[in-house]
Parts: sequence; structure tokens; C-alpha cells
Amino acid sequence: MDFNFTPEQEKFRQEIRDFIKNEIPAEFEAGVGGHVESEEDWKFARSITKKLYQKGWLNIAWPKEYGGKDEHMLSVIINEEMNYRGAPGLDFGGIGMLAPALMAHGNEEQKKEHLGRIARGEVVWCQGWSEPGAGSDLPAMTTRAVEDGDYYVINGQKVWTSLAHHADWCFLLAKTDPNVEPKHRGITFFLVDFKTPGITVNPLITMANEHCFSEVFYDNVRVPKKNIVGKVNGGWKVAMTAAGFERSGIYRIARALGNVDKLIAFAKKPLPGGHIIGKDPYVRQKLTSLYIEGQIARILAYRVAWLQTKGEQPEWEASISRVHGSEFQQRVGEIGAEIMGLYGMLFKESKWGNEDYSIARESLLGIGATIAAGTSEVQRNAIAMRGFGMPKSY
Repeated sequence: MDFNFTPEQEKFRQEIRDFIKNEIPAEFEAGVGGHVESEEDWKFARSITKKLYQKGWLNIAWPKEYGGKDEHMLSVIINEEMNYRGAPGLDFGGIGMLAPALMAHGNEEQKKEHLGRIARGEVVWCQGWSEPGAGSDLPAMTTRAVEDGDYYVINGQKVWTSLAHHADWCFLLAKTDPNVEPKHRGITFFLVDFKTPGITVNPLITMANEHCFSEVFYDNVRVPKKNIVGKVNGGWKVAMTAAGFERSGIYRIARALGNVDKLIAFAKKPLPGGHIIGKDPYVRQKLTSLYIEGQIARILAYRVAWLQTKGEQPEWEASISRVHGSEFQQRVGEIGAEIMGLYGMLFKESKWGNEDYSIARESLLGIGATIAAGTSEVQRNAIAMRGFGMPKSY
């Protein structure tokens, strides 16, 4: 089995690296998934999105009939290189999650209305799934959608909605039949225009003091029936298609691998007083273990991408990549903070922070890595039941 990329793919990888070097200032670094804080940085990130589209890279994995090049592995390379560097501009919600779901389950009118604008980077999408009492147990959601003529009226609350404060549209899950069993059969997948009256977005600030999430309230929000993707009460299947593309997680793994390389560089550099911590056997062992673990994470994510190139929709395979990748990301933050010591817990902007690298942000954000997109426990259940055919434990 050959895990290497082809010479053509490696040439493309270098093209991406050259683009990043030429277009992204050396000091600029976005957060996990390309998150940026200021309005100025957001405008810059959107300008990079447009440049990615102009090069034909933003939707390069899409089938040719939808304007793409059907090059899924090249899309993996783009995601890997951009996130390794901390470059902004990739459209995680629209390109990465909604578009594959629309192609698989949307009708022709929905595809015509939305896919072109997503591909051109003209619209920002957010994901309205988690709720205060329904995150990992998503079928327990209480947000209701009640039929009213040609519309559904939606009431409820969503949390941890990435990019909601910038979003133009949201792909939302809501209960249309709260009494059906099992619960996931009563969920419908809606496309919601964020200009619709009744939507309120409030910021949620992370422990890293960043506003990448929001809570969103829906108060009698009227959504036309034409904005239902798939069938009424059939939204779970649509959502799982979108989630499969999220959970492969090459963006998360690439980011963590970039942090491992920064830790290795830190360990090689003399500290004040001349001490080189990379000579410590314990530090060497920890960094070596992280490096190996990261390479395994890459292969697991590549496997998911390979299955997608064959037209398959990985479920438990994506969960395997999700569990390993998120726990790897978390360990990088934990071990990095241990290696760098107390100074590592200071942000770059701090007076005594390390001018080259700070693990503080990564270690704080990594705490939630095994919760977002479904906890590790939920992923392991999915692997056991769908991958191994084991019965439910409850």
C-alpha cells in the first residue's frame, strides 16, 4: 500500500504553499478552522476566499456538473496546507458541509439557488444544530418547526453556532414531529435566511477570549417549505451527510501538526541562560510520540477522503478520524503547555510571552476539541454500532 501523493499532487501542494507565502503576511495567523477576531481580519479572510475561488480551488472537490473539478484529494491538500499555516479564507460551513449535503439530497431549485453563490464565496453559512440541552444527544433537540400554510414557523435556541455573527444563511435542524420514536426521525433540515425577522444572535466568548461562537434565538421565524432539504422528518440523513465531511477533520489535524513542529523548533532553541530543553529525554520522548500520533491522524483522515473520492459517504470511518484527530489536538495543547512551562501559558501579546510561539491559545481551545461535532463518547458509540455491528448499550 502506497500512502504517498502523486508527483502531480505534490506539485499542487507546492503551488498552495507559494500562494500562502505570497498572499498571507508572515505574522498573520487565524484560529482553528480559519477563525479571525477583528472586522479588518474578517474582510481580509473574505478576500482570500475570493482569490481561492478565482483559482478554482475553493470548490475543487465538487463534481464537474456543479462547477468543480472532482478532485477531492486536491481539496484535502488545500485544507491541510492552509490550516497547517493558520491561513484564513476556507469556507468550512458552505463548501465543507452544506454543499455536499445539497448535492446529495437537495432538489434542483435549491442547488441552482445556493451552490453557485457558495462556490464564488458570496455567502457565509453557519450551522444551527446544537442546543443548551442537546449537543451530543442531538435528537433530544427542542427547537420546533410547526407547519403554517406554505411556511414552517420555527421557535427555539441554538448554541455554539460558529460564524453566526457573520452569517448570511444557516442550515438548521428543527423538530417537526416531537412524538415520533426514535427521536431522530422527527427532525427536518431547513435553509434559513438570516435576514428573516425573529432571529437574534448573541456572542459566546471562549475561555481563550475569542468570539468564534454565538447563541441564536429563533422567535416565530417563518421559513418557506421550499427551503426544506430532503423530506419532512428526514433531516437526520441530510445532517449525517454534512457531518461526515466535518468529522474527517484534516483541518484540525493539520493545525495540530503545525503546533507540533513549532514545539520542536522551540525545544531546539536555547532558552535564556543557554539551556536547550530538547536535550531532555522526557521532552524528546513526548515530542516524538506527538509526531507519530499526528502522522497516524493524517492517515485516518486520508482514508475518509479516499472513500469520498469513490462516491461513498463515510460514517463510522469519519468518527474514527474524528476521535483520534480531536484527542491528538487536545494532547498537543496539554503536552505543549507542559513543555513550555509557565511562560507557555502567556499569550504572544503578553509582556513576558514567547515572541515566536504561544501554546496558550491552543491549549485552551483544545479543551473543547473532544466535545465539538459530537463528543468522543458519542463517536465511539457510532464506531461500535455502525462499524462493528455491536448492539446499543442502553
